[in-house]
Amino acid sequence: MSFKVQRIRAGARFGLRSLAAGLLLWPAVCLASPDPDRIAVYVDQAKLVKLPAKVSTIVVGNPLIADVTLQSGGIVVVTGKGYGATNFIAMDRNGEVLVDRQIQVEGPTDQLVTVYRGVERESYSCMPICQRRVTLGDGVTYFKSAIDQAGTLSGQAASAGTRSAN
Repeated sequence: MSFKVQRIRAGARFGLRSLAAGLLLWPAVCLASPDPDRIAVYVDQAKLVKLPAKVSTIVVGNPLIADVTLQSGGIVVVTGKGYGATNFIAMDRNGEVLVDRQIQVEGPTDQLVTVYRGVERESYSCMPICQRRVTLGDGVTYFKSAIDQAGTLSGQAASAGTRSAN
């Protein structure tokens, strides 16, 4: 048998062994416990996290990615603002660091339909019917129009609520 054929067979055996090892390790990778120092939250959603009761100050690495608001009893509300990762640090009154955790903000989970008109992008949430959904990365005109409509609607609702209370 030639050297070339032996080399091909050796490579094939190595490939099969690698595949077998990967298949055996796959469940361990999939079932691995999540990182306790990482908080995963979706953009435009919030998550409650319990911290030590003596937390008095919160510092957020990048407030464009996430907002962290301290509530009474050591509860914080983590809100996803933009895609990416940042961290937050919780300190007590003496400046001692009690918690330093990563925040990972991920994309929306609803059934999102994206429409491209050239380079301009529009996003729609289709659960069960498609309606505008403002998403980071949408075209400026579409994004501004949807935000302006939502602001106008919110302002009119607040105004109507004030009139009916009087």
